[in-house]
Amino acid sequence: MSIQELSEQEIIRRNSLQRLRELGIDPYPAPEYIINANTAEIKEKFSADEKNFQDVSLAGRIMGFRIMGKAAFAELQDHTGRIQIYVNRDEICPGEDKTLYNEVFKKLLDIGDIIGVKGYAFITQTGEISIHVKEFTILNKSLRPLPIVKEKEGKTYDAFTDPEQRYRQRYVDLIVNPQVKDVFVKRTKIVNTMRQMFNEYGYFEVETPILQPIPGGATARPFITHHNSLNIPLYLRIANELYLKRLIVGGFEGVYEFAKDFRNEGMDRTHNPEFTVMEIYVAYKDYKWMMNFTEQICERVALALHGTTKVQLGEHTIDYKAPYPRVTMTEAIKTYTGFDISGKNEKELREICDKLGIETDPTMGKGKLIDEIFGEKCEHHYIQPTFITDYPVEMSPLTKKHRENPELTERFELMVNGKELANAYSELNDPIDQRERFEDQLKLSEKGDDEAMFIDQDFLRALEFGMPPTSGMGMGIDRLTMFMTNSASIQDVLFFPQMKPEKKAIELTEEEKAVMALLKEKSPVALAEIKEKSGLSNKKWDVSIKKLTSNKLATVAKVGDELIVELV
Repeated sequence: MSIQELSEQEIIRRNSLQRLRELGIDPYPAPEYIINANTAEIKEKFSADEKNFQDVSLAGRIMGFRIMGKAAFAELQDHTGRIQIYVNRDEICPGEDKTLYNEVFKKLLDIGDIIGVKGYAFITQTGEISIHVKEFTILNKSLRPLPIVKEKEGKTYDAFTDPEQRYRQRYVDLIVNPQVKDVFVKRTKIVNTMRQMFNEYGYFEVETPILQPIPGGATARPFITHHNSLNIPLYLRIANELYLKRLIVGGFEGVYEFAKDFRNEGMDRTHNPEFTVMEIYVAYKDYKWMMNFTEQICERVALALHGTTKVQLGEHTIDYKAPYPRVTMTEAIKTYTGFDISGKNEKELREICDKLGIETDPTMGKGKLIDEIFGEKCEHHYIQPTFITDYPVEMSPLTKKHRENPELTERFELMVNGKELANAYSELNDPIDQRERFEDQLKLSEKGDDEAMFIDQDFLRALEFGMPPTSGMGMGIDRLTMFMTNSASIQDVLFFPQMKPEKKAIELTEEEKAVMALLKEKSPVALAEIKEKSGLSNKKWDVSIKKLTSNKLATVAKVGDELIVELV
């Protein structure tokens, strides 16, 4: 980075860095810094009467200064919170040389620097628990200034709230908005609660391949890559289902995995191409047992996080107390559309879609058409936890046919707040039926459906050795975290959500900046008018407008007989 690209603040900080080195102070020291307390612990447990915390060593980031001549206050932030520190010149510089205070602490330290302090806890005259510093050590010199959030009369100013900035620079977000950390603490608690429950049941946590020769276990468009050594194409997994079921074939009673899956599909506030899912498979169970088990999971997670089954989510209070209603897919569609889809063929379903104003295309088979009807007309009505059950066979190529109606399958989806949270089956373990279902998917693929399943010959071979009756369930951890933390967007529950490439800042000349300022005042505007207002010569105008249009900051178009400039 050239010096020309640095802001004034960044230049000052680099000069401070150089000065620290000249003074013989290493701004990035290597030795371990021993910590024996944290800010939350001190604030919670310090007692002036007991005089505890009299030999404190803690470290954190400076988040504010108040310099008052020979003494100073600063705010130190560690992973548990903030605490005030008090520094007295003559105590940290007992001799004649006051450089450590007068120059280093007062002039060379900045907000954002990380320091270690040793001293004792006390209460100031204003009643604030603070640390009286006996010595301090610079642990890291920060070269970029933090966005400073200010509060005055209960109002917050200069808050770091722009979502795009927050998601791109999560490290800054966590520093200046420490409450953000709470969501991720709860996310970890969700996973740990589920893991503890499954382990209590005696089920095994396992790992399955992320790079797969065949992307199976779901209907989704995969990401494809190439393995150089094997010289074969590989796919990032869209689900881990088929490998987990192979382990059930191998003799495990119950297996589960917290897995990263990847689907090359659209992004919105509830979808990210890389997401975390928990999948669990239990032998000798069916989808009815799995409904009860899923209720237990949700109830237990809510209680672990909130101490109650009632959780606020937007304008709704969601109650995860079991049991949840069971509604068949056919009943749901009939309730909210008036149409009975039972026994309908593809042509009839397409006609129903037309009547309901649902867009379709020729690649859609029966399953996709029914899915579209439910998604468009029914899904959003199910706010409280509800099991939608007994899906048509065309929608569920890996699911056992219903014991009472062969047109349906033993499948459920748990709907919460109008969105799918979990998907579960009585798993198909008939290898002949499974082969036929895969072949039906192949026909859909030939029709142009890029989400249709591949035929996994090895999985079919595994089934031919025999898989016991099994129920499996997948639950989206990102979505569950959204629901349990009242987060409006999936990006809020991912440390590093997928983003478009960051646009590089375009350096503009003073003339170009002046033209941009005029366009911000009035756009669109006649080229002749804005050229005159700019006061630029013909040559400077031509260079400036060319720069703005080539960088897609502005456009020039002919409207009638007139050239019009418009801000992009």
